[in-house]
Amino acid sequence: MLSLKEYSELSHEELVQRIETARKEKNAVILGHNYQRDDIQRVCDHLGDSLGLSRIAADTDAEVIIFCGVMFMAETAKILSPNKKVYIPEKAAGCPLAAGANMEDVIELKKKHPDHIVISYVNTTAEVKAVTDICCTSGNALEVVKSVGDAPVIFLPDINLGTWVKETLGKNNMILWEGGCYVHSMIRLEHIENARAKFPEATIMVHPEVPYPITKIADEVGSTSAMFDYVRDHDDHVILGTEIGLIERIRREMLEKHVSALKPDAICFNMKQTTLAKLARCLELGFYEVKLDEEIRTSAESAIRRMIEIG
Repeated sequence: MLSLKEYSELSHEELVQRIETARKEKNAVILGHNYQRDDIQRVCDHLGDSLGLSRIAADTDAEVIIFCGVMFMAETAKILSPNKKVYIPEKAAGCPLAAGANMEDVIELKKKHPDHIVISYVNTTAEVKAVTDICCTSGNALEVVKSVGDAPVIFLPDINLGTWVKETLGKNNMILWEGGCYVHSMIRLEHIENARAKFPEATIMVHPEVPYPITKIADEVGSTSAMFDYVRDHDDHVILGTEIGLIERIRREMLEKHVSALKPDAICFNMKQTTLAKLARCLELGFYEVKLDEEIRTSAESAIRRMIEIG
């Protein structure tokens, strides 16, 4: 059994070969989030956003799911695929946004506002999803909140996404959790001002996790999947305000497109913890399996299924 240090000393070619061999032997599918390292993205079977990948995990015939992302994403895959083995190559790859909301505090907030519907972003732990009424993604947050009509809402954990939803819908009866993505919070108004001065004809598209003043003046707002689709379907120069991993993917897959980063050093170091060495070890030795309490899993699944029914 090789140690992680020994895996790390293997050549790139040998690591890729080990990954390919173990993938076939284990009947495994490798899923990679858009923010993963370029070398990880290149060996994945599927790339995308967290929920899209979890849906693929639920539909695949593979017996083993390897999720190259952060822990809440692997948990979501397990929630939707309870009978499959789900692994994450680095168990310490967490999400500070997800970690900023815990189940106990959400329960206390619900007690104070029992008439409110709890809508949680998928960027939350399985425990928080378990005490949530409906989950949402950055791509369908507007539709999910609209679906509850005039009912008051507790929205968590991203205050920037929540503010964008609140202001876009004009829904003032929303309680917003005080959390945020440290990567998207790096993006400032001056980045848009500088980009517009340098590339006045370009389209600036930002993720709704950026601060609301930025979404307010951007040309387009959308999830990573929406960004990918926009670049694919348009020929203009697009400047993307999100983590650079998505931009690296677009440049690799769409050579003819002109895409730039609004902030080239917007890097999620949590996502970058996954390496080829850790992926090879994960496939060969089973580090690290994601396991969930069944009561938590089923409650969390209910919140996700309600979201999927909405669209």
